[in-house]
Amino acid sequence: MVGGIMEATPGRERLIEQFKADGLNVMFGNPGTVEQGFLDAVDAAEDFRYVLALQETVAAGIADGYARATGGAALLQLHSGVGLGNGIGMMYQSLRGHTPLVVVAGDAGVRYDAMDAQMASDLVAMARPVTKYATRVTDRHSVLRTVRRAVKIALTPPRGPVFVALPMDVLDELNSEPVLAAQVPFTDVAPSPASVGRAAELLASAERPVILVGDGVSLSGAQRELVAVAELLGADVYEVDSSEVNIAASHPLRRGQSGHMFGPHSKELVAGADGVLIVGTYVFPEVFPELENPFRAGAKVVHIDLNAYEIAKNHPLDLGLAADPKQALRALAGVLERRLSPQRRA
Repeated sequence: MVGGIMEATPGRERLIEQFKADGLNVMFGNPGTVEQGFLDAVDAAEDFRYVLALQETVAAGIADGYARATGGAALLQLHSGVGLGNGIGMMYQSLRGHTPLVVVAGDAGVRYDAMDAQMASDLVAMARPVTKYATRVTDRHSVLRTVRRAVKIALTPPRGPVFVALPMDVLDELNSEPVLAAQVPFTDVAPSPASVGRAAELLASAERPVILVGDGVSLSGAQRELVAVAELLGADVYEVDSSEVNIAASHPLRRGQSGHMFGPHSKELVAGADGVLIVGTYVFPEVFPELENPFRAGAKVVHIDLNAYEIAKNHPLDLGLAADPKQALRALAGVLERRLSPQRRA
């Protein structure tokens, strides 16, 4: 910075500084010619590592695993339309698995848009079906701004992959944007006492309660609260949209996973339940899902999730709470503990 003005450097160099400011010090990828200038900047950068894979699907899979292992976002670079096309299948799995991938791809440049040249493709249109957010940077003044927005969206529940197309000529231009860490909003939202009381009222009288959970539990760190509610209700716990540890495999109330292929299997698991609590998942993630309501007539159904889209998406329920699972389950356990007699508690 000179005289209070940010000194301009090539956008490709500034981009790496932005990645580092967001804790993205490792990039997985399989690059091509249009990323060469960026790769030169990578070679010159300190504390930034590029992990080369021999094929894009492999790079995407490694990045997905890295994000899961670290609990944060992972950075993935694909090469223009052909590389993005090869990686899309794995990006779909990351979308379904709520993995916060920050995917970038280069293209020859904005100046060539009218030429319909070799390897020209609509990268944003390709990426949009398998990401939470997809965009292309077209101006040198908004490279870092756009990346920060993408990182924020990837890490905000429901987490998922995002995509930013980075034209070569935009990254070659001088850039004086400030390098600032992306601001991810806090989402530890607690439900109102009235809504928690209503949830407790619906579930407390159940004789055969079932709890269906997904990775929203793990993301909010609500495993202990989940166990408390399950033990108070004496509820069988099934993991649904799940790839993380949401409840210990050794817990006596854990009954394993629901089906992931045929709807009738999941329906069979909940058919006898008169009270159903759904937390941090949608129901049900099968290839051939049950079209009819899988819950028995008269069953009380409560759904807690930060992702309001998934609440009552496919089947009717009695109460939906758009709230943080940890906060909601903690409050629910407190109400149930006061409401249920020692004899009634499981």
